[in-house]
Amino acid sequence: MAAETTAVLAAFSSALKYEDIPQRTREYCKNILLDTLACAVAGHQGEETHQLAALASGIAQSNESSVIGGDRLSLAGATMLNGYLITAVTMCDIHRSTLTHVTPEVIPPALAIAERDGLSGSDLLVAIALGCEITTRIGLGLDYPEARKRGWHGPGVLGPFGSAAAVGRLIGLDPVRMAKAFGLAGSQSAGTFAAWGTPTVKFHQCRGALSGLMAALLAQQDFLATQEFLTHKDGGLFNTYSNGGTPAAATDQLGQRWELEQIALRLWPSASTIQGFITAMFDLVEKNDLKPSQVKKVDVKMSKVAVDMHGIFPRYKGKFDALLSTHYAAAVILHDRELTLAQFEPARYDDPVLRKFAAEMVDVKIDSALTGVQAVVEVHTTDGKTLSMRCDHPRGSAENPLTRAQIESKFRTYAKGRLSAANIDAVINAVTKLEEFGSVRGLMELLRAGDEQRKRKTA
Repeated sequence: MAAETTAVLAAFSSALKYEDIPQRTREYCKNILLDTLACAVAGHQGEETHQLAALASGIAQSNESSVIGGDRLSLAGATMLNGYLITAVTMCDIHRSTLTHVTPEVIPPALAIAERDGLSGSDLLVAIALGCEITTRIGLGLDYPEARKRGWHGPGVLGPFGSAAAVGRLIGLDPVRMAKAFGLAGSQSAGTFAAWGTPTVKFHQCRGALSGLMAALLAQQDFLATQEFLTHKDGGLFNTYSNGGTPAAATDQLGQRWELEQIALRLWPSASTIQGFITAMFDLVEKNDLKPSQVKKVDVKMSKVAVDMHGIFPRYKGKFDALLSTHYAAAVILHDRELTLAQFEPARYDDPVLRKFAAEMVDVKIDSALTGVQAVVEVHTTDGKTLSMRCDHPRGSAENPLTRAQIESKFRTYAKGRLSAANIDAVINAVTKLEEFGSVRGLMELLRAGDEQRKRKTA
């Protein structure tokens, strides 16, 4: 089976129908879509968004595709910009076992092609399910821990395959052309952790979306490409990016067990690896009704990976550092009891009280007994008490999922002021009843900012 991995995934991708997807999985795909749209409208507040917007508008000069919460760009430009918007403010999904953000690569090209071709909501749902499943399945086959040792960053490496699968399904690629699309996607797989600590890690996502789009559209022309990219002995993904991988994991119970259900969503705009800590911090503050004046010190214990990545910003420089900083998150959660984008604006993170608290009263330590996103928070109070809270499964994880109501609230929070109130309601209703939605063009029209909103945002 290992030698046939690409072919198996390609055949599955070409044949998948709406009826093949369990009801629970369909509903989770709707949750993923609505959460993704929330992230995208929020992404207009990203520090570097204007730079990606300039790049996206310069790729081509046509305007056939909609920008979420914006206007129109070319097919390529909208795919790239929407991909960046989803990840711009660090609160999109995460497939934890591969540390891969999936939606920025999969959903933008699916929306763009479904809009271009006037496809139905049902078609879109199948494409989203397929793209997410292929991304995560290939991630399992890669043996991600081994790939991580080599420095690879999942979204840019795995994302092009999910993007190609979603687009390929929408344009009706047969198994042979779908396999070629995977070969073309793999030829563009790239992105390493050398970019960590810079916005380039977010560029990996939107570039992955565009790579998969190009791969599927070129395969549609029957462009010659290897049909066994994943397991090819000379340069195949599993052999070159890892140690041969675990190809059987990519196809095990394919179509029966849906790996996409392991994609975690984020309630808060902060790094995925510290969502466990944030959950524990909120739980502790809310349970004990803690006030800043009662706190002498905060000890945060996390895994070595989490501390190495997010315990290094006690004196954060700006928004990007603050979004990654455990120290700042502890300080602002205690003081504000909120963690929205408002807490990551200069007016808030530059507050001297918060900066002093983060630098001097929060201690972040490695606990070798903790792994992944597990975290323990201990608050030492001024009256000599020690309050403790542990989190093994953060809010939004498969074990502790967000409700549809929580995701709707997230969308409303960030769509307000960019979309009209009527359009916000209509988008939520459209996603809820996605199978009944006639044409994705109607959904994208609802998601474009109106003239009044665009003028206000550019004024």
